[in-house]
Amino acid sequence: MPQSKHFGLVGGLGVGATVLYYEAIAAACAKQDIVPRLTMANAHAPTALALVQAGLIDDMASYLAGFVGELAAAGAAFFAIPAITPHICRRQLQARVALPMIDILDVTAATLGQRQLSRVALFGTRFTIDSALFGALDAFDVVRPHDAEVDEIHRIYLGLATQGKITSADEAKLRDIARTLERRDGVEVTVLAGTDLNLVFNEANAGFAPVDCAAAHIEAIVAKMSEAN
Repeated sequence: MPQSKHFGLVGGLGVGATVLYYEAIAAACAKQDIVPRLTMANAHAPTALALVQAGLIDDMASYLAGFVGELAAAGAAFFAIPAITPHICRRQLQARVALPMIDILDVTAATLGQRQLSRVALFGTRFTIDSALFGALDAFDVVRPHDAEVDEIHRIYLGLATQGKITSADEAKLRDIARTLERRDGVEVTVLAGTDLNLVFNEANAGFAPVDCAAAHIEAIVAKMSEAN
């Protein structure tokens, strides 16, 4: 069987999402009868979160660039980060590395555009919500949840990212917030703008109207992997 293009994954920034990406990529490649050639460099989520919380964006870019360098040295032809908050430094990171990146922010914006959606909300960290996906959704009407709702979304998401699971009560709370945004604010879809949310919700089981960033990102990655070498 032919091998895929060599893909580099900066993992660890949400272990559950990293595992999800690996499993989904392996399954998608198997369906296309190609062997995935994949190298992973494991970053440390608490270190990355501390840099973001401190506003040390250049330091964050330098931190991630070290892992991208490891992937390049291993022979990867391109890379991706299976987490959204680290993309706060995407411009600074791209200036520091030579490898091309499959950017989940660009993939998400393209997915919303293809589906002709306009009024959206975001679930993820506070940094993602408050920045409207770090400016990637400037072409859309992004509805910010109320302050107390943002607090709850952020709290629940960080727990999910660090522990790989949430309680049934917190799952129901997220569902209730999403439905409230639809009813109260006219939101068309809630963007699952945190890849670990895919561990709980998908577009079939959510109970509200979601857009799954992780699924769209994985599809874009596999499309690149399956290109002729």
